[in-house]
Amino acid sequence: MRQSLDQLSERLGYRFRDPELLDAALTHRSFGRRNNERLEFLGDALLNFVIGWELYERCPNVSEGVLSRLRASLVKGDTLAAVAFELDLGRSLRLGAGARKTGGYRRKSILADALEAVLGAVCLDGGSEAGIEIVKRLFADRLANLPSEVELKDPKTRLQEHLQARGELLPVYQLDTISGPEHDQRFEVLCQVPCLQRGFRGVGTSRREAEQQAASLALMALESG
Repeated sequence: MRQSLDQLSERLGYRFRDPELLDAALTHRSFGRRNNERLEFLGDALLNFVIGWELYERCPNVSEGVLSRLRASLVKGDTLAAVAFELDLGRSLRLGAGARKTGGYRRKSILADALEAVLGAVCLDGGSEAGIEIVKRLFADRLANLPSEVELKDPKTRLQEHLQARGELLPVYQLDTISGPEHDQRFEVLCQVPCLQRGFRGVGTSRREAEQQAASLALMALESG
């Protein structure tokens, strides 16, 4: 059952003067022509600006390249979906029948897009200052606990650098299986690491995600050995 928008407003810490804006932000394109895609565009712009500004202020001695990677780690889909989960945003979504049946209210891409749309709706309802304050509040813990420069590198990059430093052969990734319906596929990848004489299996909703998971497992094995 779709939860009350008042409950979501309480968790957001923002009361909409025009509740229809919040309702629009929570309406997925599968529901109908009136949906949250335009608001998502606005929220994405706001998010990138605020996170970029906060990082610039908080990290005065960090290079542009590292700042870009930090921002990317905070505005990527997985992070946005995690924030949306914390807000229990999924229970407030309006989805078409097909999206509901396939668990759309739990799908990371849908949650991430909806969060951006909600931020865009706040901007339209209360102005840019209201939008900025909401972003700062929702991302406060993550901004206070930024990853190190090493942690910013994805597992595939770290695994490759680790092996190169040891003069070892590089890993080989092989797509093993693709299962599930087209809208909700599951990828399995095998990462072969010659120096360990074994492979590591990763699973994800995309080939890239599966490869990263497999690389992460290989990296843990190397570091623990």
